[in-house]
Amino acid sequence: MTREQAWDIVCEFVKTENLRRHILGVEACMAAYADKFGEDRELWAVTALLHDFDWEIHPTAPDHPMKGERILAERGVPEEIRRAILSHANYSGVPRDSRLERALFACDEIAGFLAACSYVKPGRSIHEVDVGSVKRKLKDRAFARNVSRDDILNGAQELGVPLDEHIAFCIEAMKSRGAELGLAGVPQSQNAR
Repeated sequence: MTREQAWDIVCEFVKTENLRRHILGVEACMAAYADKFGEDRELWAVTALLHDFDWEIHPTAPDHPMKGERILAERGVPEEIRRAILSHANYSGVPRDSRLERALFACDEIAGFLAACSYVKPGRSIHEVDVGSVKRKLKDRAFARNVSRDDILNGAQELGVPLDEHIAFCIEAMKSRGAELGLAGVPQSQNAR
């Protein structure tokens, strides 16, 4: 499956801009890790794009991602991708055995958390986010309370990347696509209002 085919599926099922941006944020992190690890960039990007494609139609566990996986199977999405998507949900019972599976789990929650950290910066930009500020926000349980801190910590550990390095790596990956992710910031004239 190509990235374009995966994006078509996302556009068919995902109507909200915020969820599309989250999906693209996870893709940015996954593609960067694929490059770092010498893995198949397109495979990793497609997996990231499809990981939450069914969230709007199946917003609760265990429907997401189990029912979505069936839709992907009907559309001919390879088992390797479907298995990784299932494994990103701890309650699926599918263990994360491959580097692809561990990377998807590691990138999912951190991408969402980094976006949230960007939104509270004065310029609403990923370029203003640093490891220290992210770690302080991780300790604030009221901030982005729907993001699992355990998943962020365990994801980095399972991937075999120290937490600080994982955060910094994902910040850089998302910076490279800041405008597309809606995280490039607001113009200074708007920011001054």
